[in-house]
Amino acid sequence: MNRQVLMKIKVDDITEKPKLLSFEEPFDVFPSLVEIQKAGGCVFLAPLSIELKACKEYDHLRVSGSVTSKIRVNCSRCLTSFDSDLDLVFTIFYTEANRLGVEEEELELAEEDLVSVSYVGNEIDFSSEVAEQVIMELPLKPLCNDECKGLCPSCGVDLNEVDCECERSVFNLKFSALKNFRVDS
Repeated sequence: MNRQVLMKIKVDDITEKPKLLSFEEPFDVFPSLVEIQKAGGCVFLAPLSIELKACKEYDHLRVSGSVTSKIRVNCSRCLTSFDSDLDLVFTIFYTEANRLGVEEEELELAEEDLVSVSYVGNEIDFSSEVAEQVIMELPLKPLCNDECKGLCPSCGVDLNEVDCECERSVFNLKFSALKNFRVDS
């Protein structure tokens, strides 16, 4: 399926009164999310439900949004697959490209500068920013639960299911380089 996502709005349609937009899109219309799934980062189990609220604010546009979906990831400790809800909320400020200053002086960044995107023309496509927000919300080291014991480093058995007989010595890699260190006085 190579359908292009159409999450666009005309800038002239955005006023001080918030405009509500709703989309339900399969993950495969976002190329960056397809790449994440191909790389094994997660499996998208449901379409992305996207709610956006856009309004004009001073010299920029404020877009508040939420995305929900369901994903399958592998636990970073025991490697077991588990399903997780993806539920994120974000705000992005859009500024017209010709309004951005070209001065290269040192500036103090406000909160809106950290999540600011420029646009050109009379139409804004939200799809790349929505995909970016989803990627930032994906867990780096997913855990099936907080008490996950992981795999035995010796025999590889899942310690959540079985207690193995392997010897477990407390080993701290931080100081392993100093193991044979001697000081002659």
